[in-house]
Amino acid sequence: MSTSRYVTVPRPTESAAISAAGRSARPLPPVELLLDALITAHRSGDRHGVCLSAHRAVRAVLKEVGAQ
Repeated sequence: MSTSRYVTVPRPTESAAISAAGRSARPLPPVELLLDALITAHRSGDRHGVCLSAHRAVRAVLKEVGAQ
């Protein structure tokens, strides 16, 4: 049996940051700005920006993730 020479170091600040982010509401920009960002990302060929802008626009319109 081989042992790993790497040690997993717990990161208490990471878990604290995640739980703090979950406790606070983060307002989204207006949908018009998100759609402008979506168009800009599409024109520049930024696939990650397109995905991020589209998801944020949907979230801003629905006000709740998974709402119908």
